Amino acid sequence: MTRTKSSAWSARPATATRAPAWVRRSAAWALLAASEALDRLARRVAEVPAAPAERLPAGSEFEFYAQAGAPEGALYVDGQFVGWLPGVTRL
Repeated sequence: MTRTKSSAWSARPATATRAPAWVRRSAAWALLAASEALDRLARRVAEVPAAPAERLPAGSEFEFYAQAGAPEGALYVDGQFVGWLPGVTRL
């Protein structure tokens, strides 16, 4: 029979004590408050005001390329590059 040596990263022994309940509740409250603050900040940062819409002249021609060898997802209006449509493979 071989004996194995316990490693330093193994589970704590059953005799280890837990923090008092008030410490655990305080930590939980602090984490919840931080989570709510970060949620509010993320929502504020994510709000992007919409750009004013430009009116295109009547008869404008839209081109979209998502073919092999072409720039993937490139959008052109009247032959002028307008932008990319990431993740869009067809219109």
